[in-house]
Amino acid sequence: QVQLVESGGGLVQAGGSLRLSCAASGSAFSINVMGWYRQAPGKQRELVATISSGGSTNYAESMKGRFTISRDNAKNTVYLQMDSLKPEDTAVYFCRVNANARVYWGQGTQVTVSS
Repeated sequence: QVQLVESGGGLVQAGGSLRLSCAASGSAFSINVMGWYRQAPGKQRELVATISSGGSTNYAESMKGRFTISRDNAKNTVYLQMDSLKPEDTAVYFCRVNANARVYWGQGTQVTVSS
């Protein structure tokens, strides 16, 4: 079993920055892809970015150039640096991890961008 603990959400003004973290813990697990998704009120959950164990990244088009995903394999932690935030980035951000041939989700962290 893998547990995910997210942190770093909050309220920020448009144009500001936030950094999200997601730490994975558990026993006897092998982590492959780590990523971030988000869900705004009344909308479906959507991809933000993913990063493989080797460091290959993938971003949703609207996040390219503003968001940066990274990971620390020694700490089993994935980060999401969000810059130039816009009100439309307001959502609950979820960490997702592929480990032990299963998918695990974090509990979500709220990001609110005020105009």
